[in-house]
Amino acid sequence: MEKVAPCIIIAASALHIITAHQFHFIYDHKNWTDAKSYCREKFTDLATVNNMEDVAILETLANLTKMVYTDYSYQAWIGLFDDENSWRWSISNTSFYKDGEMEFRSWATNQPNEYGTFEYCVRTDAYGKWNDLDCKMSFKVICSDVEGQNVTFVYIDIHLNWTAAQDYCREHHTDLASVRNKMENDRISTLIPVGQFAWIGLSRSTWKWVDGRKPSLNYWSKNQPNGAAENCGLGYFGSGYSGRWEDWPCAHKIAFVCFSDSRHVVKLKLVRSSALNLNETTVQEDILKQLMQKLVDQEGKENFKLSWKKQSDGNVFYTEKRKDEI
Repeated sequence: MEKVAPCIIIAASALHIITAHQFHFIYDHKNWTDAKSYCREKFTDLATVNNMEDVAILETLANLTKMVYTDYSYQAWIGLFDDENSWRWSISNTSFYKDGEMEFRSWATNQPNEYGTFEYCVRTDAYGKWNDLDCKMSFKVICSDVEGQNVTFVYIDIHLNWTAAQDYCREHHTDLASVRNKMENDRISTLIPVGQFAWIGLSRSTWKWVDGRKPSLNYWSKNQPNGAAENCGLGYFGSGYSGRWEDWPCAHKIAFVCFSDSRHVVKLKLVRSSALNLNETTVQEDILKQLMQKLVDQEGKENFKLSWKKQSDGNVFYTEKRKDEI
């Protein structure tokens, strides 16, 4: 008598293993934007500096004789930048805004000027004019109570920094005020006494790498970043600087540092449990964490990244079926 055994379902996928990136000094003189384009075309991207090991490698690779300029020698662009166009409202639900309302602005003259290290938060005054300022400063607060598309603004007569103001509004009201149009801006301005100022819910990102990550390492030179319209980061490799970061105007033309990834693809097969959907994001993330930990235990350090390769249908895993005759 011939029997057919149950199907053995095997989930197969491809796993990308990206090892620690390699740095490449390019001694052509380019502005930050052109340097980024060059790195993305020839390598992976402008360099990210994640730890002191990366710092030491850059110091070793830097050829100072090839970084001599008319002014301020021994500098090279890295992939650090201050995204001046990243203004976002505290209320992030897009359904709260009609077309164009998330982009409404009422800046005072010569604002935002983005001068200094922490001018990432916005206050308004009794005339409805906005300034970008250090988020750690203390001002009165405009909160909002939102029901659908309707909003009521509330003037909070206590001094708080921007983050504390956001926490207060979210605890006692809906959120810090979003200002969607001129009419709402006028309503808010009537709440603020002349000579007083108040936080609203507009802020922007701080310095970040070209891949969107915030720096995990603080390696700025003393009193840096410090400049108006100095939105791009470089490494200063002169004597005593050791590759420390400085902010400079992005049009500055100097050498730059690219990086490239060493990428390996490994085919992975897993016997799938009938109760487990391997194409669920949370399941895939859990598998990656377990694989990562095993690799870290073997290598002794975390010098690589893992990511899944998607199939043509958008899924990571696909099934292989095998029938065994008994």
